[in-house]
Amino acid sequence: MRTISHLAIAISLTAGLSATAQAQSAATLDADQPGNAGVNDEIVVTAQKRAESITDVPLTVTALSGESLARIGVDEFDEVAAYIPGLIVQEQSPNNPGFVIRGITSDSGSAQIAPRVSIYYNGVDVSRSRGSYFDLFDIERIEVVKGPQATLFGTASTIGAISVITARPTSDESAFGQVSYGNLGAVQATGVINGGSEKVQGRLAATYKYRDGYVRNIAGQPGTVSAQQVGVVQDDLNGVDQLGVRGSLRLRPTEDGIIDFVFTYEQQRNPGTAFKSGTIAPTGGDTSPYSFAELGGSPFSEAVLGLPKLGLNREVYDANVSIEFPMSDDWSLNSITGYRKFDSLEVFDADGSGLFFLEFAEDSKGEQMSHETRINYDGGNLRGFAGFNIFHEEGTQGVPFSTDEGTYIACAPFPAFNPVRQAVAPAFGGLDNVCIGPNGEFNAAAVSGLLTQGAAAIIPYASEFVNGGKNSSYSLFADATAVLGNLELTAGLRYLYEERLSTYFSNQPGSQVFAGLGAPGVALLGSVDTAGQTFRVSDDYDAFLPRFNALYRISPDVNLYGTISKGRRSPVLQLGARSTASGPVANVTRIAEETVWNYEGGIKGSFDGFTGSLGAFYQDYNNFQVSLIDDAGNAQNFNAGQAQNFGIEVEGSYAVSRDLRIFANYAYIDAKIGEPADTSVTQFVDSRFRLTPEHSASGGIDFDKDLGGGIGIFLTPTVTFQSRVYFEVPNSPLTTEDGYTLVNLRGGVSFDDGRYEIAGFARNLLDEDYLIDAGNTGGSFGTTTYIAGEPRLYGVQLSARF
Repeated sequence: MRTISHLAIAISLTAGLSATAQAQSAATLDADQPGNAGVNDEIVVTAQKRAESITDVPLTVTALSGESLARIGVDEFDEVAAYIPGLIVQEQSPNNPGFVIRGITSDSGSAQIAPRVSIYYNGVDVSRSRGSYFDLFDIERIEVVKGPQATLFGTASTIGAISVITARPTSDESAFGQVSYGNLGAVQATGVINGGSEKVQGRLAATYKYRDGYVRNIAGQPGTVSAQQVGVVQDDLNGVDQLGVRGSLRLRPTEDGIIDFVFTYEQQRNPGTAFKSGTIAPTGGDTSPYSFAELGGSPFSEAVLGLPKLGLNREVYDANVSIEFPMSDDWSLNSITGYRKFDSLEVFDADGSGLFFLEFAEDSKGEQMSHETRINYDGGNLRGFAGFNIFHEEGTQGVPFSTDEGTYIACAPFPAFNPVRQAVAPAFGGLDNVCIGPNGEFNAAAVSGLLTQGAAAIIPYASEFVNGGKNSSYSLFADATAVLGNLELTAGLRYLYEERLSTYFSNQPGSQVFAGLGAPGVALLGSVDTAGQTFRVSDDYDAFLPRFNALYRISPDVNLYGTISKGRRSPVLQLGARSTASGPVANVTRIAEETVWNYEGGIKGSFDGFTGSLGAFYQDYNNFQVSLIDDAGNAQNFNAGQAQNFGIEVEGSYAVSRDLRIFANYAYIDAKIGEPADTSVTQFVDSRFRLTPEHSASGGIDFDKDLGGGIGIFLTPTVTFQSRVYFEVPNSPLTTEDGYTLVNLRGGVSFDDGRYEIAGFARNLLDEDYLIDAGNTGGSFGTTTYIAGEPRLYGVQLSARF
């Protein structure tokens, strides 16, 4: 019944959005879509703060239009990344995406740690990890700039930026509706209404997605053999239940002046993430990441963790206004102001088993405000821009914890618990069986009963720590390009001043078990209780970040380019607590700013049906920052020292005929940590960057044939590949994926000159097993967990334009 009701909602959403529209097609930007195989379309991007052909941009940038994404059947960041060399996106959940450009990962949830990869939404920085995910619906284009370019993306662009531009209103009265249904009860509906006058135009877009979890979770579910400790009925894992709505308003007060208002609301109500244990098997099952799981959660989940069961409640509000005004023939003014607020609560089972062992939540809240004003000059042989940017963010990351003391003491691999474990070991036939018996029995579930001599089956324990950050940055920037015949030279500089404040609070009660043994005040986790205090530390920093670019036109269709640029990740004021004889005090670790010098060059061309590029880069890092999860669930940053990164990126597209185009890309990245910062961090040396395959590639064929009479057929098979990936540093064979190839397919029939369309689609057509993550919080407690990637997903899709 749930699937039927969700389908009804989806159909009514699409019908409602389409009903008021007139019979006229919506205009869609499709500059690089493979279906226009017979035309050498010019791909126009704004990566350098001005509209220009992608071939003329003297840096490595990839652009995909919304129409291109639709034709290959992708609408999530991780799927899009497979078609962009040098970009990897890991989506554990919308609360925890990992964006990787050329080996550099930005995924820390700590409010004290700055992002590395800039995520821009309609020109506004939304890079803070727990607020950076958004649905890719009604998109004009995505631009991915690789390598630091501080004058272009200054707030967090250590190594590159992902810029998403949503479709803007036009005066055409038009509408678009699409609905799909697939396996695992998958329903998706998208609707767009557009229209207006010459002076005022509006656009309303909405999307709804639902899909059952693809990892079966037997915990508490009727009709299963589940022996979970807590008795909570959990949902299947890695499902989708999300809604997005966007309203856009465009005003044209003058012939060339534009004011855009964009308002977005998104929410997720997804079931839990499949952190399946690699050491504790589900009842009647095994530890394979690809079989069923038994993630049990906490019986006190709602009271302690905030939700009654595993899952994600997330809401994002976003508003921005952009102004574009000509001041004269050569001068123009641009202004962008943005506000974003996110509230994300995810409850997860970090031990990945039916035991009441490591039950955590992450409660992240944040607000971001920004403003940028830029004056542009284009005098033909000299062009450039200058301006200022103000960015402010503040947020918190709270991590509540819930466990049964007996279970935790039995299973956590800490020597301090050995005396208690030895006391109960005879009941289980030895110390090695106290947590899990030889046949997979959940022996730990009985330990609290033994310790209380049957008075209590569970000894509940709860704690929480909260880290916070309040960061403000102010920057001035200028950038100029001189055209000297066939040679173009660009130089830019950003001056950045920032104020950073870190806060920390921790509530770590003493264990009842240890109090009964005469040791009161012993907390189960490694965090120190702050005795009701919130510690604070602040500092300010500044930096100069340059870029130098050159472009040489070999011919009107072929260009050589080179760039030297500097990127920076802000210093970290890592704040915790430590115990002293007089009570808890602030424990501050200052981690130096991470800097990178980027050197790259390449060739770009567009001629005779071919468009492509070949580039090579070398990057040299100082104070390379790595993040590890400690035994309290904290993300701790370390200065790993020096690191180097060399790579090659290739992409190309060739129009065989008007009906057929082939496209492909390839990236090679050799990224390793080198010389350590000091003798305390030598464990990182020679480790490959996490989430970074040495080889990745994708390709496809886009066939679109007009059969006459307004009927057409289309078919787009694609293949993506990536080699071995390490999910953690230091690298370990326990937390690696050996590599995999995925085959995807989309095809169908269009009618009435493309006005109506019916399509079938399949992702992971060959049902390949692969991992998207390994290690995680459970790895710090002796139970490494794994997240399996999506299995074969398929369905049918109906579309209509009016």
